[in-house]
Amino acid sequence: MSWAVEEWKEGLSPRVLQKIHELESQVDKLKKERQQRQYQFESLEAALQKQKQKVENEKNESAILKRENQSLMELCDSLEKAKQKISHDLQVKESQVNIQSGQLNSSKKDIERLEQELKR
Repeated sequence: MSWAVEEWKEGLSPRVLQKIHELESQVDKLKKERQQRQYQFESLEAALQKQKQKVENEKNESAILKRENQSLMELCDSLEKAKQKISHDLQVKESQVNIQSGQLNSSKKDIERLEQELKR
């Protein structure tokens, strides 16, 4: 088959044949270069897709972390309000204890005074 490809070259001058050979070599070189560039392009495209996927994954993770952070902030606010309520309730109860303690002391003094009066 290659003889049929070469048959058209019969009768051409050596100078023309040399030029044809140079052009064929250049075509082969350009084909190889095109293949290499195509491979580079495909490799870069695959790397780009991988990076896009990585960015998408990081965006999703970031969104998840933002929601989790918001939830934790709301929980902290809720706990802070509960702490303040408990602290207020504690102060109220301590105040009630102090009042009752004062009343108890006053009652004890009244009892002691009455016992003293009874003894007289």
